[in-house]
Amino acid sequence: MVDTKVFRDGMSLLGSAVTVITTDGEAGRFGFTATAVTSVTDEPPTLLVCMNRNSFAHPYFIENGVLSVNVLQSHHQGVSWDFANRELTSEERFAKHEWSTLKTGSPILEEALVGFDCEIHEAHEMGSHSVFYCRVKDAVVKDGGQGLVYFDRAYHALNEESCAS
Repeated sequence: MVDTKVFRDGMSLLGSAVTVITTDGEAGRFGFTATAVTSVTDEPPTLLVCMNRNSFAHPYFIENGVLSVNVLQSHHQGVSWDFANRELTSEERFAKHEWSTLKTGSPILEEALVGFDCEIHEAHEMGSHSVFYCRVKDAVVKDGGQGLVYFDRAYHALNEESCAS
């Protein structure tokens, strides 16, 4: 087995879009910052979202059975920090930003590049995390904007200049 530090150092060099994963339902409204999100298939549209089972919000996501994947823009570093900050309550995190909803009722960040509205179709446990397979029920895509990625333990904006060949 590879050493955990070597694995984490290597994974820090795998750039990922920064997202805020949100839920709402009978269990309440919760959210967290994540980079472990990817598409699985487009028939049917399905995303994979990984969440630490030790997170205080984990049981609420399971109980609600729905979530939204909010893909952040380059100026949303503060949103990312808010949803990663363990000192803020769930109410404080959501109060700082503008939200709407689509079909499932999960919060969609008004300024997100993309908001995917999903039902959790399956959940599997792997090590310390749950792997959610999420069926996309609706989506909203904004025109323009710059993406936010996390690479080498820092935020980076994606724009035309940074992506030019």
